[in-house]
Amino acid sequence: MIIVFTNILVAIDGSEASRRAFDRALDIAKAGNASLHATYVVETGLFSSLPADNTVEIMYAVLKNEGEAALAKVKEQANAAGISVTTHLKFGHAGSEVIALAEQNKADLIVVGSHGKSQTDRLLIGSVSTFVVTHSKVSTMVVRL
Repeated sequence: MIIVFTNILVAIDGSEASRRAFDRALDIAKAGNASLHATYVVETGLFSSLPADNTVEIMYAVLKNEGEAALAKVKEQANAAGISVTTHLKFGHAGSEVIALAEQNKADLIVVGSHGKSQTDRLLIGSVSTFVVTHSKVSTMVVRL
């Protein structure tokens, strides 16, 4: 029995692992003629203990710009492959936002990288992939490096 997914959500963060996750999601979408969504989540919990001032606003603006650039890059890659991708820039806890977006868009597959941009991310915010695998109600694929 071959399982065909019809609506795929891939989480990206600019890391090599998320690039590979997007490549895999793109291949699956192409093979099954599936809808493809890509999300970048600006992790708002990173600076929650800092006083709200211009420095925090600047950090969020930088992260937002990074997310927009990453989403533009995957949109360009998908278009070159002949696949349409819907992009989503979210703010919040990355794992929770990925799961909520999957539910909202009725995704039947979530694709995530095995880890983020650095090992420090895992220490600070925990593993997004572990959170998604543990809490998601739909199939989740973790793409390793």
